[in-house]
Amino acid sequence: MVVKLPFRPKRPPRLVFRTLVATSAAIALVLIAVFVVLSMDASRRAQAAAVDTLDASERIFAELERHRQEESLLKLTALAEHPGLAAAITSFRANDAASRAPFQRELDRLASQLAVDALVAAAPNGLVVASAGARRAAWLPDSYVVGPGASESVELPEIDALVRRPSALFLVSGLSVAARNPALGYIYIADAVDDGYAAKLGTLLRMPVAVMVDGEVVASTLPGTVRSAMLRSGATLPKQGVVHLADEPYAIRQLNSGWPLSVYAVESVGAHRATRNAAEILAVVGIGAMLLGVLAAFWIARALSDPIDQLSQQMRQMAEARDFSKKIPRTGSSRELDAFTDTFNHLVTSLQAAEAQTELAYVGAIKALAAALDARDPYTAGHSERVSALSIMIGRQLNLDQEQLEILRLGALLHDIGKIGVADRVLQKNGPLTQEEFEIIKTHPTLGAHILRQISFLTPHIPIVELHHERPDGRGYPHGLIGHATPLLARIVHVADAFDAMTTARAYRPAQTPTHAISELWRYAGSQFDAEVVEAFVAAWSAVPVVEDRPDITAVLARANVLPFERQATR
Repeated sequence: MVVKLPFRPKRPPRLVFRTLVATSAAIALVLIAVFVVLSMDASRRAQAAAVDTLDASERIFAELERHRQEESLLKLTALAEHPGLAAAITSFRANDAASRAPFQRELDRLASQLAVDALVAAAPNGLVVASAGARRAAWLPDSYVVGPGASESVELPEIDALVRRPSALFLVSGLSVAARNPALGYIYIADAVDDGYAAKLGTLLRMPVAVMVDGEVVASTLPGTVRSAMLRSGATLPKQGVVHLADEPYAIRQLNSGWPLSVYAVESVGAHRATRNAAEILAVVGIGAMLLGVLAAFWIARALSDPIDQLSQQMRQMAEARDFSKKIPRTGSSRELDAFTDTFNHLVTSLQAAEAQTELAYVGAIKALAAALDARDPYTAGHSERVSALSIMIGRQLNLDQEQLEILRLGALLHDIGKIGVADRVLQKNGPLTQEEFEIIKTHPTLGAHILRQISFLTPHIPIVELHHERPDGRGYPHGLIGHATPLLARIVHVADAFDAMTTARAYRPAQTPTHAISELWRYAGSQFDAEVVEAFVAAWSAVPVVEDRPDITAVLARANVLPFERQATR
């Protein structure tokens, strides 16, 4: 018995790879989500830490500036009260080399003791008369403290004035000196505002700083790219906040106000240590988790997919072999899969039972139709069954598959079903038919096809019923098809029908011998009958031992093992 499933199982794709990919992707998504959350949290923490650091730097800077200003006042006071300086001033004479030398030595000694970049002596009109210290070259004699020139009314700096010299900027604090020499009027302490100044400040604040004057970065401890980006921002920099410099976020804070220069503390947010540490730790954890996840996913995928793949393979093999006699054994891997296996086995058993009942029902119906047709014409009793058996004999000779043989068997059995619609006066006439009566007979293939179209499971048999009177030369009916335009199964039934008609007695003629019938088939092969089918029929008939001149066709078919309604088991 053949069970036809509503589907044909195919080999499923391997689930190991797909499960592995799905599990790994889920782990990766979780890690990415964790990374994003931690990165955002680290960034938030970094910004908060940067703000705290800037707050502390602002407080420290205020304290440093207060201390620096107090120190500057103390130095100036010490200069004003220093007896050596007073003596040098007293002995100094303009344009007198003998008096200038002791004055210069005293300035050098004081500059070394006070640890200042430059110690400058200037006349009341701002003209430099002498200078000492590491940056004395910026304050050469006969130059002016401020501006390219001066006069008696010039206003000279006293405390924390910003003076621009050709080589650098200086923070200058001054003090007037009372002396008997009217040519000497002021003593100045000058500290250079350059990268060295920024480095000292950054060391004390423990963070990068930048010093800006009129939107220009004059000193900083920042990398070159960040310094350039800050210079481009210029006057648009806020007093505090987060800005992007060189494609990286930085928290900035202006530490002073009311000064001629602006000091900014700058703290990187994107490259903050907390962010870097979090990224490094997460990278290590992520790599480890991915490795463990891949191993776990591979094991889970194998555990899930192997039993499913095994079950699918067995189902596919059963479908391809069309052998459903054995039940699929349980895998034991999971209750769900075992329940699915039991359900499938139960389904196959139910389908087999339903198929058997359905087969009995429609074979019985077909037999009843054939019997009803044969009952109308006693001379053709058994004709449909013999044509069916002869057709199977030819089909086997042509190596048709089992499915085609089943269609051929039932189609041949029903080939004349349309004669039910032919009047008895024509069908049971005891003499030759008139042309009009023959035209009525020629309608039976079309009538038969119309009857079968009302029954869906007989659809595959309709071409046999409708076309079994077509001829290779195109002179057949009902459509006049030529050659192989007629389906092979219909051409087979045409030969079998003609052979049985010739070897069966009619009211108007006796039965012909099989030998004579075969000669007639050969005679009209290629015109009325398909030559290949005739050749197959003759080969199959010749393979059956026939001794009698007029053998019983049913007995011959029995010896050929093609009795009517015989079904081949496929199990």
